[in-house]
Amino acid sequence: MYAIIKASGQQFKVQEGDVICFDKMGLDPKSEVEFTEVLALDNGELKVGTPYVEGAVVKGEVINEGRDKKVIIYKKRRRKDSKLKRGFRRDFTRVRITKIA
Repeated sequence: MYAIIKASGQQFKVQEGDVICFDKMGLDPKSEVEFTEVLALDNGELKVGTPYVEGAVVKGEVINEGRDKKVIIYKKRRRKDSKLKRGFRRDFTRVRITKIA
């Protein structure tokens, strides 16, 4: 059984027991989170919502919040003596999927 959910502007394919990193939600560890925007649900037969499947809920438990590794963005325009180097670290919330209903 799996579901496709929409969270923080992205789509994720999740199953029970999966650990997914979402954008920072500002929740405490061990707290429960519900995703009601379920785009598709497969439990033997595929149900696709228009745009969401009615009555479908994906529940999860927050494990922790943290920051990813640094990502370096480097732009160079050849023969122009123009360079740009920037970096950032993405904040995330790690969630374990506990139930698909």
